[in-house]
Amino acid sequence: MPDTGLMQGFPPPAEAQVTLANWRTPPFNRWAFHHVREIIASADIANDPDAVWPLATAPADLDRLVVDGASTFGEFLAATDTDGLVILQRGRVVHESYAHGLDAHTPHILMSVSKSLLGLLAGILVDDGTLDPAAPVTRYVPEIAGTAYAGATVRHLLDMRAGVAFEENYLATSGAIIAYRKAQNWNPPEPGDPPSDLRSFYAGMTGTDGPHGDRFHYVSPNTDLLGWVIERATARRYADLVSERLWRPMGAERSAYITVDRLGAPRCAGGFCATVRDLARVGQLLVQDGARDGRRIIPSAWIDDLASGGDAAAWARGDFAELFRAAPMRYRSQWYTLDGPAPLLFGFGVHGQNLFVDRARDIVIAKVSSQALPIDEARNALTMRAVQSIAAALADG
Repeated sequence: MPDTGLMQGFPPPAEAQVTLANWRTPPFNRWAFHHVREIIASADIANDPDAVWPLATAPADLDRLVVDGASTFGEFLAATDTDGLVILQRGRVVHESYAHGLDAHTPHILMSVSKSLLGLLAGILVDDGTLDPAAPVTRYVPEIAGTAYAGATVRHLLDMRAGVAFEENYLATSGAIIAYRKAQNWNPPEPGDPPSDLRSFYAGMTGTDGPHGDRFHYVSPNTDLLGWVIERATARRYADLVSERLWRPMGAERSAYITVDRLGAPRCAGGFCATVRDLARVGQLLVQDGARDGRRIIPSAWIDDLASGGDAAAWARGDFAELFRAAPMRYRSQWYTLDGPAPLLFGFGVHGQNLFVDRARDIVIAKVSSQALPIDEARNALTMRAVQSIAAALADG
């Protein structure tokens, strides 16, 4: 069934209905990923329509670009199920394209690129003294004192180095990750399930996975816990805070939104939905050392630390070293860094969501997709190669 037939009709036929039970599986995800708020409760992240950051255009011809001597640019987009792509060079749009029903004005789910946006907000709050990265998490959320998070600091959560047991297996059909999805309102409850929510979910996270501060261990609940920490530290709703401290001052063109559980807790680890153009603006803000029109939004020292901080040895011992084929990398404050002559900062989300920031060459690549598998090593490797090819071609041009 072609994705163009999804959710058409009044009502749509059963086989074309996108529901909470199927929204992350193909072909339903092609419609669902840019209609998330029609499936899951959400909180608005308002922009400021009177202060939009204009993006000039300077189109570049990428049609003849060859990735690794094999794929053309168009073949790369098709092979990675790209829904939307915006490329900036020196702050100007050099390429913009959409597919599968997405357009420039419609938010698309960012999955775990949401984590990277939280990392930027955390930096803003650390800079103004609201959040202490060295503080134990229990200072802000004493409710987790009896869990495996006891003794963990905010920094441990930011760098995914909390020693908590949790298997991030996206294809699992039972276990803790399914309970987690039900708690965040991403999976429907089974008959007889008691009501659940994100904050009460942590009571069950009692297993340990080594000491805090050891290896990189990717645990999405860490980021949702950071969202709880931020709300406690500021006494503000996360969505309102992102709007006030990042989205409005940055000059987002459209309001974003974030999915919430039944009690309004935000899914900071994966529920942020934004337009591709606004995602690119976030990347450009990093290129510009966190400032727009002379106004400091993100501390430049925090951005520098994203690129130079993190522990390469902890990364090499961690969960994702194999996924990125033993590339020289680090993880800092919810961002990945690929080391090299021009270090590449990036956010990475399942099903093919990406934000790449090449500060040295002033290039930003924002990509959203609807890949069938949550983690597809071949498509991830192709995307990483394509990004390097695009950046090199633009720099040479």
